[in-house]
Amino acid sequence: MAFALLRTCGRQALPLFERQLKVLSSTLAFTAESSAAVEKPPSQDGLQIGGPFGKRFLSTSIRKHAKKTAAPERAYDSDDDSDSDDERDRTPRRQRKERVLHCSERKWGNSEFWRRKMRTLHGVMDVNKDGVISYDDFMLLTEKFASLGHLDAKAKNEFRDIMRTTWEQQWGEITPYNLVTVEQYLAEMHHVVNDKDLKKKVHRFLPYLYKAVDKDRSGSISLHEFKLFFRCLGLTEENAAVSFAVIDKNGDGQITLDEFVKLGKDFFVSEKETHVSRMFWGPLVEH
Repeated sequence: MAFALLRTCGRQALPLFERQLKVLSSTLAFTAESSAAVEKPPSQDGLQIGGPFGKRFLSTSIRKHAKKTAAPERAYDSDDDSDSDDERDRTPRRQRKERVLHCSERKWGNSEFWRRKMRTLHGVMDVNKDGVISYDDFMLLTEKFASLGHLDAKAKNEFRDIMRTTWEQQWGEITPYNLVTVEQYLAEMHHVVNDKDLKKKVHRFLPYLYKAVDKDRSGSISLHEFKLFFRCLGLTEENAAVSFAVIDKNGDGQITLDEFVKLGKDFFVSEKETHVSRMFWGPLVEH
């Protein structure tokens, strides 16, 4: 009877004991897991992976990483999925390079105004007025500045050498048959102003013209001395007065060597009709 009573009580107590054992096991597991979460080092992005909230923290980290990696794809919208990243990056640079190249390839001396200036200068350089420029014209012009101007013997020889070299480099051999027409002159000067090296040399004889008319060696020329410059060119003093009034921008009645050379150079390369250098070699021809 006692054994039966014990068996009956044991059966009734067994479910309660199992429930308590499960609670104790869960408590121990929770404690162990919490301890492991405290001791476990943080992940690379600074978020705890373990612990009871590990799943939530891990999901947040994944979402942040996904946002970072997805951004570059949204930064570029393309209609062609076959374009590589390299091609996308190079396209703007290639376009900029083409724009710079286009600007650097600009041709000078294409305006009718520039052609008028070159025809004017051709007429000035045609000293004997036979319609063409020859080496003889170069030498006649040199001797006019040497005789009417104020160059000493050394400066005269240097001037002759410069004019001779200029002729040979631009027009070739020195012969009576090497004659430069207006159209040839236009074509050659167009080549000169579009050649970087030749463009730098186009005005190198100008300092000698300046020295020839700077009678008092003051480093600047007055209207009276500018009239001498025009007389050497075969132009009138009235033309000199008009040109000087235009060229003397600051109105001080003087033109320095630097101003003189710059104005002479600008005459060759400028295509602005309002630029004061247009009057450097006298009034422009009509056609």
